[in-house]
Parts: sequence; C-alpha cells; structure tokens
Amino acid sequence: MIPAFNEAESLAGVVEKLRGDLRRRDVPHEIVVVVDGATDATEKIARQVADRVVVHPVNCGYGRSLKTGILAAKHDCIVITDADGTYPHDRIPDLLALMDRFDMVVGARSGSFYSGNTVKRYGRVLFRWLSEYATGQSIPDINSGLRAFRRSQIVPFFPLINSGFSFTTTCTLSYLLNDLLVAYVPIDYFKRQGVSKVHHVRDSLRALQIIVEAILRCNPIKAFLLLAAPFAAIGALFALIALVAFSGWAWLSCLVCFGTSAIILGLGFLAVALLPSRAARFQTANHVAPHGQDHA
Repeated sequence: MIPAFNEAESLAGVVEKLRGDLRRRDVPHEIVVVVDGATDATEKIARQVADRVVVHPVNCGYGRSLKTGILAAKHDCIVITDADGTYPHDRIPDLLALMDRFDMVVGARSGSFYSGNTVKRYGRVLFRWLSEYATGQSIPDINSGLRAFRRSQIVPFFPLINSGFSFTTTCTLSYLLNDLLVAYVPIDYFKRQGVSKVHHVRDSLRALQIIVEAILRCNPIKAFLLLAAPFAAIGALFALIALVAFSGWAWLSCLVCFGTSAIILGLGFLAVALLPSRAARFQTANHVAPHGQDHA
C-alpha cells in the first residue's frame, strides 16, 4: 500500500524495486497505489507500474489515503510504505515472517537521515516518552511508515486513527492501548527522493495533540496522574519547608497543592468510570469500499 502525492520523480523506481524484492523472496502480492490529489504525473505513472490504483480527486492527507487503500485492498495482510524511496523494501519479508505471532510489525528506523536535526531528535524523545508512559511499553519507533498489519484488525480502529500525517502514531497507540501485540524490526532509513511534504512544526504539534487525545480516550488516568504529579511534588516541598521553618503560609500552601492534586486525581478516576467499554469504542466501521473501486 503506497500513498502518493506528487511523487512522479520517485514512484516508478520505488514500485519496480519493491516488486523485484518481493518476487525474489517469492512473496505473493498486490501493489496498491493511492494517488492523493496529485497535480503532476503521479497518477499516470501509477497506472503503468501498480497492480491497483485508487485516486482521490483532491488532496485528502496521508492517513485518509491509507484508509482508502486499506478498504480497497483484496488481501487481509497489508504492508504500508512510502513512495519517496526512504524505506528498505527488501526487509518486508522479515516483517511478514512475524505476522503469524504479532498483530502489527513495525520497521524501527535508524541512521543519520532518520535522526535529523537537534529539534527533531528532542521532539522524538518527548513523543517517545509520552507514548511509552501511556502504554507502559517500549516503543522504538512510533510513527514509522513501513509496517505490516491485518485489514480485519485495523478497520475497527478507523474512527480513532488520524486521517492526517499522524496515522501511524495513532494506530500504534490504538494497538498497544488495547493489548494487541506489536513487534519492531530494526531497519535502515534512506534520504528521500523529491521534496518532503512534512511541515515539522505543524505536524509535530498535531502529533503531540494526537498522543494526548489517545491517552485521554484509552487510559485517561495516566494523563491526570501527569497533571497531578507537579502539585503533589510542590505540596511535599512546602510541607518540608513548614516542618523546618514552622511557617503558617507554608502549611497553607501545602494544603492547597495537595488539595489540587487530589481534585485532579478525582477527576481522573471519574473519567475512568465514565469511559465507554472497549466494545463500544471500537465497533467495526459499517462502510467498506467495494473491491475494484478505481476512484474514491
């Protein structure tokens, strides 16, 4: 499954190499390209090299393109990748080899092109810490665009999975927060071909919003614990000051901080009590695009 928006420069080479890698390892496959409102020759090239092409008449976003392609695919086992040449497609069979034991297998990126500049590195550290805090599990790469999963399992999560750039982030969190098994396979990450469509500041803020929303929807007590912790820590500091200096204002400040922390925790427990059951939150979407649909 390859979403493509103005990737005429790289698409043909990526698809041809992908097909060659899969054939060498005897992997039965169907290559689906979702042309997301491209204004260059992407659609023309896709029709020449792909097995199935789905076209959005306007640009709908990365996640929406993947959802469209997933619904149009004829196979249950889905592998997503990018059209810019950044992922090692010869590692796809290694991901597929783990699909009999895991619900999702993710290519965990490494290398200088993945690390990027200082801002991107610190941003990844923050997102990784928040995600691991929310799920209680190690997450080597939360938003890798090379991953394998089953169509039948991911479709029920569509109402929660972001339709923009954060599709991969939200599907990782959705799986982990609902006790599904996710494996990570270390992969290299290469320099992209063509111009990047990522807006780092906007997309990073959106990813942060998505992570917080996922915590609130699936495990809200973690978010309230995070909010209550600073007040509890400050309250403990004021308590120490009060014990040493016998200060009335310190005791009052201590009580205010501990009271605030208790109120926040109370709201967290209320949020957990009001949380809908998993069955109610993740009902399978009723609408499924017909196989063979050429436009969406």
